[in-house]
Amino acid sequence: MSGTELPTARRLLGKLPFVDPGLPPLPARTAFLTGASSGIGKALTAELCARGYDVYLTARRIELPEELRAQFTAAFPQRSVTVAALDVTEHKAVTRTIDDTARQFDGLAMVIANAGVDVGGYIREGHFEAHRAVVDVNLLGAMATIDAAVAHFRSKFGGQVVGFTSVVATAGLPGGTPYCASKTGLTRYLQSLRGELWNSNIAVTTVAPGYIDTPINEALGDKRPFLIDTHTNARKIMDRIESGAVHATVPRVPWAVVEYLLAGLPTRLLRKVNA
Repeated sequence: MSGTELPTARRLLGKLPFVDPGLPPLPARTAFLTGASSGIGKALTAELCARGYDVYLTARRIELPEELRAQFTAAFPQRSVTVAALDVTEHKAVTRTIDDTARQFDGLAMVIANAGVDVGGYIREGHFEAHRAVVDVNLLGAMATIDAAVAHFRSKFGGQVVGFTSVVATAGLPGGTPYCASKTGLTRYLQSLRGELWNSNIAVTTVAPGYIDTPINEALGDKRPFLIDTHTNARKIMDRIESGAVHATVPRVPWAVVEYLLAGLPTRLLRKVNA
């Protein structure tokens, strides 16, 4: 399809119900990543470097990203790997850091809002402060990151925003109240943003992983169906991001089906999922 035909096709497809053709992937080779110190973030950094990206990594504690910088600089000497301490709940600091990164790289092409936390505990057990902290990082921290990214992209050549939600964003699981709430909120935030940016050159990708073998869920032990390792997950995630996916369950099979089924489960069955 030619460059003149693509916009026409997108306009036609956009008139059909439930069809979101998205945007073609941009030739992005500079990426900003939050939550890079472990789990998905660490594996994504390796995958980004392997695919030719220069990366700017952030995490709450600078010690772990510094170790990563040394590892990845040695493994990928041709890549620029920069690290910084950043608490995504400090919203003004997020904006400053993204602005500084953009100046350092002479523009950014991809911003990945990956930072996330989780805590257990039921609503009635007095965990409100801990639950609020989950929402502050997973939802408000991601919103701050994405807001600053979009402001930069609007002033430059465009770019790609990537937000990490979860398959459980489609349902409220007992015992997972703040995590489900934060991921559902972020899913709708990204959906709204995609509508706002529909005719722009800014792509919005929602990544909804299933169970990945990371510290955030290791306490569940054997109660993690279809579990995959972080490196395989990172490869699949980047495949979907670079394809210009709008909403990417990872791995696509079986989680696209699970996501659909969870959304329709009645409460009497849903309460048993995470009992």
